[in-house]
Amino acid sequence: MPKKTKKTSTAQTASKKEKSAARPKNMGSDDAFTFQPLVPNMGAPASVNGNVTTQTQKKSWFENEDFWKNYGPIMFDSAHWAEAPGVAAAIQKIAGLKKGARILDAGCGPGRISVELAALGLDVTGVDIIQSELDAAAETAADEGVDISLVNADLRTYTTDQKFDAAINVYTSFGYCDTMEEDVQILKHICDAIKDGGWFIMEMTSREIAVQYFTPGEWFERAGKTVLTEFTVEGAWEGLRSRWILIDNKTGGRIEHEFVQRLYSAIELKRLLLGIGFKTAEVYGDFEFSPYNENAKTMVIVARK
Repeated sequence: MPKKTKKTSTAQTASKKEKSAARPKNMGSDDAFTFQPLVPNMGAPASVNGNVTTQTQKKSWFENEDFWKNYGPIMFDSAHWAEAPGVAAAIQKIAGLKKGARILDAGCGPGRISVELAALGLDVTGVDIIQSELDAAAETAADEGVDISLVNADLRTYTTDQKFDAAINVYTSFGYCDTMEEDVQILKHICDAIKDGGWFIMEMTSREIAVQYFTPGEWFERAGKTVLTEFTVEGAWEGLRSRWILIDNKTGGRIEHEFVQRLYSAIELKRLLLGIGFKTAEVYGDFEFSPYNENAKTMVIVARK
């Protein structure tokens, strides 16, 4: 399907990698991994019987619509839209999804992958906390002539009676909550939404990848803005602090935003997924099962419930 210029998006650090002829074997099951908070947070939601009590949950930066309106065009540029069909095709192949199979895009943003999955004949539900991103996804779906279901919800509290054949969380859409407990809640809710025997495919920047490709910052021009970035390490590589400065090339107007992404190693996430209900979890260096080694530029985890 020929692609047009899409509406908006977030940044994916994955690039094409060398293919591997051999698919790595499953690693043995590990005991559940117990996390400690990145930094103490007295305002974090309490956990009662494994459920986050939302009444004490403070608003996080990623819930701010203005952030996505300003930074979305920077993060979701045309190159990231262009790679979406290949990512969607790889996801369909990995999970062996036939036409009509149900798939959950957890943290769908502007529908970059959701729309392509729908174009492959899948029954797609996209969930995101930002309504303007969902509106962009709906517009793109309409432009491409496909149907997708869109749900405005917080993945920390999202539950559904519908069971999916597969779920995805891609483009480093994880690790931004204030506490690890909230991260765990997100993964539990995704797991609960998947049928027994179903698949979960996760793609993100891991701790190993962050160390391997660390840079203190860079600058570039995109979407009519000069973009300056600065990166620093939190703790013992427990997180990566990012500062993004946007300068309007016409007006000189300047905005900036700073946030921390919690960094998980591959083995930490693998053990966590096994601990919350997945039977297997394999780690790869891309969507084509390349080894997760010193040549990997992203981390892809394929888990089965």
